[in-house]
Amino acid sequence: MVAVRPQILVIDDEPQIHRFLSPALDAAGYEPRRADSGQEGLRGIALWSPDAVVLDLGLPDMDGKDVLARAREFYAGPIIILSARDKEAEKIAALDLGANDYVEKPFGVGELLARVRANLRQAAPRAEATGPLTAGDVVIDLERRLITRAGDAMRVTPKEYDVLAHLARNAGKVVGHRDLLTAVWGKAHVDDTQYLRVVVGQLRQKLEDDPAQPRLIVTEPGVGYRLVD
Repeated sequence: MVAVRPQILVIDDEPQIHRFLSPALDAAGYEPRRADSGQEGLRGIALWSPDAVVLDLGLPDMDGKDVLARAREFYAGPIIILSARDKEAEKIAALDLGANDYVEKPFGVGELLARVRANLRQAAPRAEATGPLTAGDVVIDLERRLITRAGDAMRVTPKEYDVLAHLARNAGKVVGHRDLLTAVWGKAHVDDTQYLRVVVGQLRQKLEDDPAQPRLIVTEPGVGYRLVD
């Protein structure tokens, strides 16, 4: 079985940073995500809910500290600042706004990966004391963060996993749009139903025999979704 790889979103406008950091993250067992601007980064955080964010302060469309402040309105995961700004005042401001760590450019990849590991360990929640949840031929192991279908491991994104897990905990019941959005994206996104539609569509492509006529994740029009038990 293949476990879900932790997603690391790198928000930086320098192509060379992504060129050497993405393969380094991949080799270290992470799933790298890329954003080249502040707005793109905020959309990525909201849509993917990555396990950690690496954020540059010098972005082309907005200051990285503004990205940090807005992200902290709905995202609780580790945010590691990666910046050429080495003044103490910049570091203090970023940490006060909610950054978990600060790495100066130029930097060593080994050091950055160590900071990522350390922050992920600190942020890791305790495993839930519950057994695997089953819906049809899909098994959701919340403790091990594994999804299998007919015995085969399924590769899902962290956001897809969170939505499916929340539906599985309420299997057979209708879960409202706002309930799902609050549980998975946070209160700041209770009206962003497009995020939910995209993720549910992706799950259906992976888990349904016929995504156009879903039998596992059923839509309750105008209300929400129900995972058929």
